Amino acid sequence: QLQLVESGGGLVHPGGSLTLTCAATGLHYNYFAIAWFRQAPGKELEGISCISSTGSGGGTLYANSVRGRFLMSRDDAKKTATIILNNLKPEDTGVYKCGATPLLSRQCQLSPADYDSWGQGTQVTVSS
Repeated sequence: QLQLVESGGGLVHPGGSLTLTCAATGLHYNYFAIAWFRQAPGKELEGISCISSTGSGGGTLYANSVRGRFLMSRDDAKKTATIILNNLKPEDTGVYKCGATPLLSRQCQLSPADYDSWGQGTQVTVSS
């Protein structure tokens, strides 16, 4: 397992941008798929983006609700995964969490049940 810490949340106006970072500690970070999830008030946890482990042959996956607006990347040397949130909307408001799972040879998926390491989350509020 990895230990994960999210940062970068805050209050932003509609149309604005934020960059969230998921920093990990632990071994063999490059073996892990990393995903971002969010939970809006009163709603279930939603997978929004994931990036497969390095060398797995997989890539990046986005939920329909964020495709074209959010961009996820990873830096294995720094053990970080970043997601840039562009053109934010009020419905993007929620607690954003990152998850990790060892996944050597498959494309990552967006189901929370697939992930076994979690951060505490960072609040994103989109409001005018």
